[in-house]
Amino acid sequence: MPERIVIVEDEEDIAKFLERRLVYEGYEVETVFDGETALKRIYDDPPALVLLDLTLPDIDGLIVTKELRDAKIDVPILMLTARDAIPDRVSGLDSGADDYMTKPYNIDELLAHVRALLRRAGGESGNEPLVFADLKLDPAARLAYRGERVVTLTAKEYDLLELFMRHPNQVLTRDQIFDKIWGYDFGGESNIIEVYIRYLRSKLEQDGEPRLIETVRGVGYVLRQS
Repeated sequence: MPERIVIVEDEEDIAKFLERRLVYEGYEVETVFDGETALKRIYDDPPALVLLDLTLPDIDGLIVTKELRDAKIDVPILMLTARDAIPDRVSGLDSGADDYMTKPYNIDELLAHVRALLRRAGGESGNEPLVFADLKLDPAARLAYRGERVVTLTAKEYDLLELFMRHPNQVLTRDQIFDKIWGYDFGGESNIIEVYIRYLRSKLEQDGEPRLIETVRGVGYVLRQS
């Protein structure tokens, strides 16, 4: 399932811009416009990450963050604010925020911070075995299995397969794959994704085993059962 992000931002134009871009990047997004509503929604259903504006119409982001931390809710919080003085940043981080960005921010840089926080948050459960159909991945040993058969993969092949295994049934665009496996600045016109998909398929589809990584023409690729 897509990772869920809650945006807490009282400026509607900014909130909608963030929401549109995050949805485009493949996240599930919920937007709220004040601190009390944010606390209720996060208490009821903690998301994968919170984008939290510091200045809100009722209670400010520092109080929201402190109340979440006092309630032992450890969801990653990226605080967004127009205040760029060092004491403001220190206050934000000391209240329990995981990261801090000042407005105006570059949206691509913000997305990089989001990805970094989500990766860090996933670290605790990152070594749990991943299973899809008869495909199994052991992140601790970096080993792959198709049924009882061990699938020998290079480092990049493994990383690519793990990306699909962590997002089953979700169409991953070429840009998303480039970003997560090769880095944001890698040449987007390269055919390296197609090459590695071909490598993976050749190793996963021996002895007539059914295809699991499918091409979504004009978009990207998806791990699913036909």
